[in-house]
Amino acid sequence: MSVYTNTIQLVECPRDAMQGWKTNIPTSKKITYLNTLLKIGFHTIDCGSFVSPKAIPQMADTAEVIAHLDIENTSTQLLTIIANSRGAMQAMDFEQIRYVGFPFSISPTFQKRNANQTIEEALAQIITIQNLCVQRNKTLVVYISMAFGNPYGDVYDELLVLEWVKKIASLDISIISLADTVGLATPQQIKNVLTILISAYPNIQFGVHLHANPQGWREKLDAAYTAGCTRFDGAIKGIGGCPMANDVLVGNMNTEWIIDYMQQQNVHLPINQTYLQQAITQADTIFI
Repeated sequence: MSVYTNTIQLVECPRDAMQGWKTNIPTSKKITYLNTLLKIGFHTIDCGSFVSPKAIPQMADTAEVIAHLDIENTSTQLLTIIANSRGAMQAMDFEQIRYVGFPFSISPTFQKRNANQTIEEALAQIITIQNLCVQRNKTLVVYISMAFGNPYGDVYDELLVLEWVKKIASLDISIISLADTVGLATPQQIKNVLTILISAYPNIQFGVHLHANPQGWREKLDAAYTAGCTRFDGAIKGIGGCPMANDVLVGNMNTEWIIDYMQQQNVHLPINQTYLQQAITQADTIFI
């Protein structure tokens, strides 16, 4: 595999595609699919989560899946999502995992729905988890959920995003990803927020986890890219969304769209098209 040297980092999110799928996906199919994804050339794969199996039963086999991944011949890194320090401790036991992702919602309603925490409790969790990551040589990625608005009527404006990012940045978090959790973001919002944050915090890498439909994806992606964003989450075929949002969501940003867009910008991504097509074919047999 070629080493991922480009400044643009593409993160594939099969976990986000699978977690809310209504029919059970066999562990063996997950392992086969993820092992194909590891051959494509992504910077990172969001491969599972250590959360309550009652809340997200589709992810109950994350430990077994990770144990069967072939990471010997890939430069792709693994990320798992956690919702509290208990999940973080589970992730710490896996040498294969490089990143742990923590969803931090600036919508109080969604933070309670997603992790049964207040925002203040979630911030305290970030402090604990960041200390664990430093001790165990892992990197914490904080996802700002509902970063562009929420469907619950909770207070939102761009200053609120900046206020919470300032608090998180003070904890020496090196990667922050803005999540358009229910697809409400406008291109102008995306550009405004990222432009301010990237300028204010040059030592932090800012990413986006966007949801989009075929009509509005390019404008959102272009807004993030032209603002200087260097980390992009996607899911093959645009499958997935957050089951805890309790809403009909637009899909994840389609990975194929991101790859095509970057090619048009003359950005080289070390994507193996043969394995990408193989993964797309496998997705057709998994997400049915």
